[in-house]
Amino acid sequence: MKILIVQDYLRSGGTERQSLLLTRAFTAGGHPTTLLTFRPGGALAHLGEDLDHRSLQPFDLHLDWFAPGLSAAATRLQPEVVLCMGRMANCYAGNLQHHLPRSPVVTTLRTGKALPFLFRRSLHTVRHIVANSHEARAGLISNQHLPPEKISVIHNSLVFPAPSAAGRNDALRAHFGATPETNVLLNVAMFRPEKNQRALVQIVAGLPATADWQLWLAGDGPARAACERLAAALGLSRRVRFLGFHRDPAPLYAAADVAVHASTSESLSNFLIEAQAHGLPAVAYAAQGIGECFVPDRTGWMIPPADRPAFIAALAPLFQRSPLARAALADEARAFARTTFDPARQVGAYLELFARLSAGT
Repeated sequence: MKILIVQDYLRSGGTERQSLLLTRAFTAGGHPTTLLTFRPGGALAHLGEDLDHRSLQPFDLHLDWFAPGLSAAATRLQPEVVLCMGRMANCYAGNLQHHLPRSPVVTTLRTGKALPFLFRRSLHTVRHIVANSHEARAGLISNQHLPPEKISVIHNSLVFPAPSAAGRNDALRAHFGATPETNVLLNVAMFRPEKNQRALVQIVAGLPATADWQLWLAGDGPARAACERLAAALGLSRRVRFLGFHRDPAPLYAAADVAVHASTSESLSNFLIEAQAHGLPAVAYAAQGIGECFVPDRTGWMIPPADRPAFIAALAPLFQRSPLARAALADEARAFARTTFDPARQVGAYLELFARLSAGT
């Protein structure tokens, strides 16, 4: 089966990592797969150097929406299935289906943001839709008035390998001034307003003065500078660490104690499922799909949006757990994530869907 995956740009986000993972897995499974991006380059472009990765812009015009010759390029490739990843690519999905009437075009919903008009229109004209959470699927049915049979749920795949059990990375903790007793809270996400890292800074400012903690914020983006200023204004510069973008955050997961998340716009959080796979319990504000990232009230706790006292209250027992209790919780989190978000399982679900759509069933 010849597959085309369309993505606007290989920036450092979760959707882009999923696009690369799927391209590699489909190719390894004997399905010739092309990853076609609008822009060349990007923070993750090096991960696609051994793949069939092509770009439409001859050089980077810094325009995420500009896809010159997309329909012509897709027609030349003659894919049997097209998978559109990300908001910009999905805006073009309806047009691709028009130009490739015999090839199923599949859109994906992987965001909690408002959908552009062209994206919403494509949802009604493509052959099928994949939502990455059951909550996102329900939203499409109720808000976009789409038939339920047109929408499948395939969760995100785990990108970073996680051991079945592992010791804590105390060397990395020491590098950032954390002792073995320090409770390290971790968030890995691009610094965008909707990721809401500033809320995490405000939350930890309300922790008891005697508590031993650090907040590690890994990632980069336009909202980082404002978040750093807020931490400084609250006198937290020594406790809130800005770690920058990490190509592989697995060592950070191995050094942390709790995953924290305050995003206001999600469909399913790659960060939370990766954290669970590495054995970290999670505390997160409620957003679309968040409750599907962990076992509610067992390996993760979902807090009403903007309820800082409840967030702090959920952290308190995690700080106080014994090493034995922490190990048991970590084992349960790892088992849940490694089963639910297993890459082989998700890749198989995509290929099964593609085969069914190609057969017209």
